Amino acid sequence: MTGAGVPILMYHSVAAHPNDATRGLSVAPEAFAGQMAAIADGGLTPLTTAALAARWRTDRPLPARPVLITFDDGYEGVHRHALPALAKHGFPATLFVSTGWIRGAHDTGGGLDTMLDWRQVRELADADVEIGGHSHTHPQLDQLDDAALRAELVRCRDIVAGELGALPVSFAYPYGYSSRRVRTAVRAQGFTQALAVGNSLARRAQGPYALRRVTVRRDTGAEEFVRLLEGRGIGRTFVRDRALTKGYAVVRRTRRLQRLV
Repeated sequence: MTGAGVPILMYHSVAAHPNDATRGLSVAPEAFAGQMAAIADGGLTPLTTAALAARWRTDRPLPARPVLITFDDGYEGVHRHALPALAKHGFPATLFVSTGWIRGAHDTGGGLDTMLDWRQVRELADADVEIGGHSHTHPQLDQLDDAALRAELVRCRDIVAGELGALPVSFAYPYGYSSRRVRTAVRAQGFTQALAVGNSLARRAQGPYALRRVTVRRDTGAEEFVRLLEGRGIGRTFVRDRALTKGYAVVRRTRRLQRLV
């Protein structure tokens, strides 16, 4: 493991036949099972998001080779395909749900593919999967005004608490986008840590509300996956993503300023 960095793996859909909307960020079930086996074979210790943040916050030592397994949005394949692979190795994970995309009473119909229902979310929670927030309708939070931003966070938090009986403490920014204003709002609603993307290792110095993750895609091969776990070559792997992210950040700031004028 390079330095004090921790690989936080970001997954979305785990599906044999993803639709066009989720194909790029989906992982085949057999690939996911192989990746979990690689984690086990490599002697890494998976932690939940809350567990990592709590250890850093209280100066408790981390395992020798920690790793986080996280899922965004709430696709049904997390229950159907990912959960058996996690359970096989006894791995904890974190699922960040967009509450308006989960099938059931709060469904806004915005899900991009077949989504989990709340029974499945509860079964995941009972199987050592931490359930975190990912907003209600999955908007670009940094483009919302203060009232809309607060509504997205409060509704997400309260729905998760109502369905699971406990307030979520971890959050992931939709699309990975945040700003100081968004991070302050997330903290104000009781979330004690939040994840971005960044495609680099997470480090304590990033602060609890800007921890970075690395993206696992459908075309992430076995050798590349091992390099991600070891923190090798991440900069080269995601160089195009970083350039696009920086350029789009300028565009987004300009758009927001124009709306405020």
